[in-house]
Amino acid sequence: MTDNTQQSPEPHGPHAASPADLPTQYTPAEVEETLYERWVERGYFEADAKSEKPPYTIVIPPPNVTGSLHLGHAFQHTMMDALTRRKRMQGYEALWLPGMDHAGIATQNKVEQQLAEEGRSRGDLGREAFVERVWQWKEEYGGKILGQMRRLGDGVDWSRERFTMDSGLSRAVQTVFKRMYDDGLIYQAERIINWCPRCLTAISDIEVDYQEDDGELVSIRYGATEEGGDSLVVATTRAETMLGDTAVAVHPDDERYAHLVGRTVKLPLTDREIPVVADSHVDPEFGTGAVKVTPAHDPNDFEIGRRHGLPMPSVMDERGVITVHGPFEGLDRFEARSAIVAALREQGRIVAEKRPYVHSVGHCSRCKTTVEPRLSMQWWVKVGPLAKAAGDAVRDGRTQIHPAEMSYRYFDWVDNMHDWTISRQLWWGHRIPVWYGPDGEVVCVGPDEEPPSGEGWHQDPDVLDTWFSSGLWPFSTLGWPERTADLAKFYPTDVLVTGYDIIFFWVARMMMFGMYVMEEPPFHTIALHGLVRDQHGKKMSKSFGNVVDPLDWMEAYGSDALRFTLASGANPGTDVPIGEDWVKASRNFANKVWNATRFALMNGATVEGPLPDAAEMSATDRWILSRLDTVLGDVDRYYDDYQFAKLSDALYHFAWDEVFDWYVELAKTTFAAGGRPAEVSRRVLGEVLDVLLRLLHPIVPFVTEALWTALTGGASVVVADWPKPTGFRDEAAEQEIAVVQQAVTEVRRFRADQGLQPGQKVPARLELTGTPLGAHEDAIRQLLRLQPAGEDFRATASLPVAGATVALDLSGAIDVEAERKRLGKDLAAAEKELKQTSAKLGNEAFLAKAPDHVVDKIRTRKATAEADIERIRQQLERLPG
Repeated sequence: MTDNTQQSPEPHGPHAASPADLPTQYTPAEVEETLYERWVERGYFEADAKSEKPPYTIVIPPPNVTGSLHLGHAFQHTMMDALTRRKRMQGYEALWLPGMDHAGIATQNKVEQQLAEEGRSRGDLGREAFVERVWQWKEEYGGKILGQMRRLGDGVDWSRERFTMDSGLSRAVQTVFKRMYDDGLIYQAERIINWCPRCLTAISDIEVDYQEDDGELVSIRYGATEEGGDSLVVATTRAETMLGDTAVAVHPDDERYAHLVGRTVKLPLTDREIPVVADSHVDPEFGTGAVKVTPAHDPNDFEIGRRHGLPMPSVMDERGVITVHGPFEGLDRFEARSAIVAALREQGRIVAEKRPYVHSVGHCSRCKTTVEPRLSMQWWVKVGPLAKAAGDAVRDGRTQIHPAEMSYRYFDWVDNMHDWTISRQLWWGHRIPVWYGPDGEVVCVGPDEEPPSGEGWHQDPDVLDTWFSSGLWPFSTLGWPERTADLAKFYPTDVLVTGYDIIFFWVARMMMFGMYVMEEPPFHTIALHGLVRDQHGKKMSKSFGNVVDPLDWMEAYGSDALRFTLASGANPGTDVPIGEDWVKASRNFANKVWNATRFALMNGATVEGPLPDAAEMSATDRWILSRLDTVLGDVDRYYDDYQFAKLSDALYHFAWDEVFDWYVELAKTTFAAGGRPAEVSRRVLGEVLDVLLRLLHPIVPFVTEALWTALTGGASVVVADWPKPTGFRDEAAEQEIAVVQQAVTEVRRFRADQGLQPGQKVPARLELTGTPLGAHEDAIRQLLRLQPAGEDFRATASLPVAGATVALDLSGAIDVEAERKRLGKDLAAAEKELKQTSAKLGNEAFLAKAPDHVVDKIRTRKATAEADIERIRQQLERLPG
C-alpha cells in the first residue's frame, strides 16, 4: 500500500520506543520539550542549499521584539509549520527561515516607557547609550520569543535565524537605499505628514488608526464682524489651527462669494489680512461653501496652498504646543482650542457651535495619541513604478493571492498608493545613509563607500521606517546583496502565510522591493488568513480582558492541542474564534489518538512485512483501507488549497469515527479468534495507523512522533515519507460496512431509548441470513453487548434493521412499568406541545401579526412534537408485556 522506507540514515533510531514503553496516559509536558530538542540536535529542520531536492521556502513574518508571541502568532506559525513539515516529508528541501523585526517605533516606545519608570528619558542617556539599552531589550525579549517558538514546535532552521538589524540585513538596507536614491526613487521633500506628538516622529498613513471621537464643530465669521459685510463663515473642528490660516477658499462657480475672490478678509484674533481664493477642491454644497486654508496643518489645504502660492507657517512645535507669539503661545493644542473658541465667542465671531460633534480622528497606532498633520521635511519613496510592478505580478499570475476573492484588498492598495514617507525621527533603527556638508552638500553613501569626513559634515539623524527593512526580508535573509547559494536555491519563496490586516503594511512593500531588486516577485502564493478572536467572535484586547497567553494553554493542554484547535478554525481569509473548551476538546482528541494507538500496539498492530493481498482481507480490512485512500486524497487536496479547517476535520472524523470507533472495535473479534485473519487485520491496522500518524504529524507533531516511532521503530516521523494515494478502492466493502454501521447504530439507539446502559448485556437472536450482516455476527454482538439466546429466551422486542431482524429479550433488563410510566409522561408532554402549536398556527390573527421568524419557529416546534410522538409510540409498542 505505502512505502515505509525512511529518509533518515537511522532506520531504528536510538530513541525509538516500543509499545511497552508508552505510558498508559499521554502527558505532553513530559515529552514535548525532549522531542523538540532531539529534532533540532539531529538537524531535521536544517535546509541544504546544495541539495538536488526541489526547494520549498517560507520566510517567517518576523515577530516584533516588543514582547511575547500571542495567539495570532501561534495560529500563523501552526499553518507555516504544517506546510513545511509536509513538504519535507514529500521530499522537498524545505526551509522555514526564522527571525525577528526590530520594530522601530514600537520597540523604542517600550524602552522609553522603561526609562520613564526609572525617572529618565532617552535624552538623559544620549543616542549611543539609548540604542545600547534597546539592544539589551532585544536580547531579553527576543530570547523569550524564540523559546515560545520552540515550545510551539516550530520546525524552523535555527542556523539561519535573522534579525532586521543584523549586519547582513543592514548592508542590504543601505544597498537598496543607495540604489533607489541614485535611480531617483528616493527623494527629500517638505510635505504634510502624519506627526505623533508623543512619539515625536512622522508616521505613515497605514500607521494611523481612525476612530469616531466626540469633538466640537464651530462656525466662525472671518472678515467683518456683522452679517452682510465683507465676511465669510467657515466651520472647523480644529479652531487652534486658524492661527496658521493663510487664505479662505471658495468654489470658482459659487456666486455667493464671487465678489470676494481676489480680495482679503481679516483673520480673527490676529492683525493679518488673508486672501479669498477660488479653488475647485471646495465643495460648495458642504457647510457654508467657504473653507479656511491652513497649508502647514492639513493635507488638502497644503495642496491648495501650493496651487495658489500661499505662505505655509507652522503654528505649533513637535509636541503640539502653540508657537505663535501672542496670548495662546505655550498652550497645548487642545488647551489652545478651548481658549481660542472662548476668545472668538467674546468677539461675537462664533456663529454656531455643535457639540458633541462625532467625527473621524486619526490616532497613532502605537501610542494612541491624536495625530497632528504637520508640514515637515522628510524622505520619501516614489512608489508609482514600484506599485505598478507589484500589481502586474499578481495580475499576470506570477503571484497568486489565496483566497482569490481577497485580491481586491491588494489591488485597492497598490493601485492607489501615495508616495511613502520613510524617515522617522527616532534613534532605534537603520540610520539614513545620507551626509550633509558645510556648504549644503548632500551625499548618499553605499555600504562599500566611506562617508565624507571633516569639519561641518554630519549624518542625517533620522532612521528608516521599519517596513523598509522588513520589506527586503524575503531576499535579505537569504544573503542578498551577495549572490549566495541560499539565494539561488530558495528565492523566490513558495508561500507567504500572513493576515489580511497587513497587506498594506508589509505584503505590498515586499512585492515592490522584490520586483525592484530581484526582478521577480518574492512569493508564488500569498495565503491570507483572518484574525484570531475569542469564542464569541470578539476581538482580543487587553481592554476587553480576553487576551490569552498561548503558553498558558500549551502548559495546561499541550502544544498539539493548541495547534489542532487553531488549524481546525483556519478557513482562508476568515477570522478564527477560539475558546478554552475547544482546546480541551483537542486535548481529548490527542488522548484518543494516544490511547487507541497504544491499545492497537498492545494487541499486535504491526508494520512488519508487506500488506497481504486483498483476497486475504476481510471486508472490514478492505473498507478501512479504501476509506484511508479517500481521506489521503482529500487531505492532499485541502493542503494544496490551504484549507486547514477542512483537512483537520477530515482527519479528526476519520481517526475517531472510523478507525478507532469502528475499525478497531470490529477487528477485536478477529484478534480474539486468532489465526491468519487476525494476522492480516493486525498488519492492516498497523498500515492504517502508520499512514494516519504521518497525515496528522504536520499539525500535531509531538503525539504523532511518540506513537509513530513506537509503531515503526523508525528514527522520526519528521523525516518519514509523506504517504501517497495508492488507488485502493473497494466500494463493495464500503457499502457492506455501511450496512453494519447502520444496523449497530439503530440497535444502539433502541437500547438507549429503552433506558439500557451501554455496557448492559441483553439476550438476542439475530436473523442475518441472506444479508451483508451475516459475516459480521460476532462483531455485531460484541459492539451491541448481545448475548446468545438461551432456552428461556423470550423475544419481547423485534427490530427490522438493514433487511435483517434483531430480536431482544428485555424482560430482565429493564423495569417495564417504570419505563412505560416515563414514556407516558413524555408522550403527554409532546401531545400538549402539538396541541398548543397547532392552535397557534390555526389562528389567522396570529399568522397575520407575528413576524415570519416567529411563525417559522412555531412550525419547527410542531414538527418536532409530531416526530417525538411517533418515536415514543414506537418505543411503547416495543416494550414487553
